[in-house]
Amino acid sequence: MVSANSVSQKSFKEKLLSSRFLITGEVSPPKGTDISEALANAKKIKKFSDAVNVTDNQCATLHMSSLSFSKILLDQGFSDPVLQITCRDRNRIGLQSDILGAAAFGIPNLLIMSGDHPSTGDHPSAKAVYDLDSIQLLKLIQKMKQGSNFSDQPLFGAPDFCVGVVTNADPAERMQLVKLEKKLVSGVDFIQTQAVFDIEKFKAFLEKANTDVPILAGVIPIRSAQMMQYMNQNVPGIAVPDELSERILAAEDPIKEGISIASDLIVKLKPLCRGIHMMPVGSHISTEKILKAAHLL
Repeated sequence: MVSANSVSQKSFKEKLLSSRFLITGEVSPPKGTDISEALANAKKIKKFSDAVNVTDNQCATLHMSSLSFSKILLDQGFSDPVLQITCRDRNRIGLQSDILGAAAFGIPNLLIMSGDHPSTGDHPSAKAVYDLDSIQLLKLIQKMKQGSNFSDQPLFGAPDFCVGVVTNADPAERMQLVKLEKKLVSGVDFIQTQAVFDIEKFKAFLEKANTDVPILAGVIPIRSAQMMQYMNQNVPGIAVPDELSERILAAEDPIKEGISIASDLIVKLKPLCRGIHMMPVGSHISTEKILKAAHLL
């Protein structure tokens, strides 16, 4: 059980090597220069999170850069921000530049992903870059850690990071499993999954993934029937089972029921994986309540 007052002073990478069940949470930088609300949201989970992810223009929607907000979190006493980097918005020069900047700032963790296509966001006519895919970027990071850049030129000081990847947890998605296998041969320290709602499917995914790399299962609290239906229809890798759908549809208070569902899922996930990754799609106002109901705090 994690103390409600503090988390271990060990680094996130050291915690991944321990046997303790881990808690990470996701926060979004502001959609402007006013950091007060975004910072307040991050502080809601600071005391019990083993690491805090900073999203990179989440859902292809403009936010302050993840690099800048990660540095702000460091300055505010967050020891283990996880800098999310997508391949969508930068070519190989820009990616390497941001990685070196993150190392110079002292940001210890990276999470690598392809990123949603701009057509799904608030700048639908923007040109997608995808100069490197996520697997190529992982290989590049390993090369940089060994002291050279993409063009085999030496770096004056090599970065070092704890590096994670993402995957959905649908065992029927064979190509996702193949992609995960390719990621895992590129020096990955942890895996964070898309939101898990079906425990039996998650068990099947774990069997097929067959890896010792620590897996943190994604948890999204459902707030409404509309949110649930949107995720089912539009978010790859998410399928809310009928049993849970019926609970939300019948609930007098869908938010309260969503908290109950999330805590129930965490209890069932705890014996199966190394931790959870809380993704509230907005504020962490209910995260502590969910974790207490799941007996993690």
